[in-house]
Amino acid sequence: MFYLSKIEHKFALPPHLLARPIREAIQSELERLFLDKVIQKLGLCISVYDITSIEGGSIFPGAGAPTYQVVFNLIMFRPFPGEIISAKVMSLDADGVRLSLGFFEDIYIPTHHMPYPSYYISKNNTRKWTWEYGEETDEFNIEISNEIPSSKCELPNDSS
Repeated sequence: MFYLSKIEHKFALPPHLLARPIREAIQSELERLFLDKVIQKLGLCISVYDITSIEGGSIFPGAGAPTYQVVFNLIMFRPFPGEIISAKVMSLDADGVRLSLGFFEDIYIPTHHMPYPSYYISKNNTRKWTWEYGEETDEFNIEISNEIPSSKCELPNDSS
């Protein structure tokens, strides 16, 4: 569910951060650039874990800010398909269920990943998914604000 990802990134450090110690200023800028962003094929960035190297500090003509090449590790959240996690139901409809982990609200379970046999019910201002399991009378209802373990999860296709 959580992974360390080694990243190498080159960026200009904004001049307003130059009064701070360099490592602290770079960490602050990395957090601004990466925290709470979904990085394609890596997942959601939770934290800058550490900075392993800082090189550069060159000011290029017309730039007005020093450019650094930084190697660092990010803590990423990326559940694998089929991983069981506990989450709160944020919304649901006939297309699937959207879940929240508290720090991340974009987990989506599409209809084809709902446990079989499941069906969507919408009547009398009540919307829910019902999973029939075991005996004919055994049902598990999924409604908004329920805390549920999800059996399948997918991250949205977002690279921002």
